[in-house]
Amino acid sequence: MSTVATPATPLSHIKQYYALTKPRVIQLIVFCALIGMLLAVPGVPSLAALERALVACVGIWLVAAAAAAFNCLVEHNIDAKMKRTAWRPTAKGELSDWQALLFSAVLCSLGSWVLYVWINPLTMWLTFATFVGYAVIYTVLLKPRTPQNIVIGGASGAMPPLLGWAAMRGDVGPEALILFLIIFLWTPPHFWALALYRVEDYRKSGLPMLPVTHGNAFTRLQVFLYTLILFAGCLLPFIYGMSSWLYLAAAVILCTGFCIYGFRLWRNYSDALARKTFRFSLIHLSALFAALLVDHYLF
Repeated sequence: MSTVATPATPLSHIKQYYALTKPRVIQLIVFCALIGMLLAVPGVPSLAALERALVACVGIWLVAAAAAAFNCLVEHNIDAKMKRTAWRPTAKGELSDWQALLFSAVLCSLGSWVLYVWINPLTMWLTFATFVGYAVIYTVLLKPRTPQNIVIGGASGAMPPLLGWAAMRGDVGPEALILFLIIFLWTPPHFWALALYRVEDYRKSGLPMLPVTHGNAFTRLQVFLYTLILFAGCLLPFIYGMSSWLYLAAAVILCTGFCIYGFRLWRNYSDALARKTFRFSLIHLSALFAALLVDHYLF
């Protein structure tokens, strides 16, 4: 008995395009950018500052979503081979390359226009540079060529708080660079924990991810070592004077937890533990930045 394919409805198309933006990833990006904005404003922000932050978030969301869509376009063949990404509309052929490219171009253009006209040129150019860093340098050049792709390409993923700071201040101060450094150091243990339990997916895809090229044991050691380096980096806001003891206490607790996960992963690996480490890394960054924000308003 044959079945008749159900024609795509406008709503289903909207869902497909929305899926290209990698909503969960973009939410974290905008959250980190918002933290940068709020930290850039001394004291409680005025209504005008909140309106500016809202517009900046919209612009950053649009450009970040454009980068995600372009990534889906470039990697549609790779995504189709991996369980984690095979559901994406470009991987399933639900959206054509031209549809994904046009969608990405429209979002990037609109977001850049919003940032240039309503925020400032510096934020627009930094955000566009982030688009190029992720969509072109990381996705096209680094990811298929080197196991250090996530380390080098992590610079684009660390940009959101710096973008937020630039949106409110019109410059890039030391505080913004410290926030950038924290995310830059956080990215490798976060992503490699995922790569460890998804190693077969990456092996099938042909991507030279660290667990594929250097093995499980080496990657586990790198995760643990990076959690130690990250611990030191997370102390910088207190050392520089950006925060008080409240943030320091939260940072020590969160980083100690991440180091414990990293140590356990190194000494006694299991896929289940790698998943828990990956999930804790998300909690770590969100809670760390939330603590920084609470500290900013209370002290």
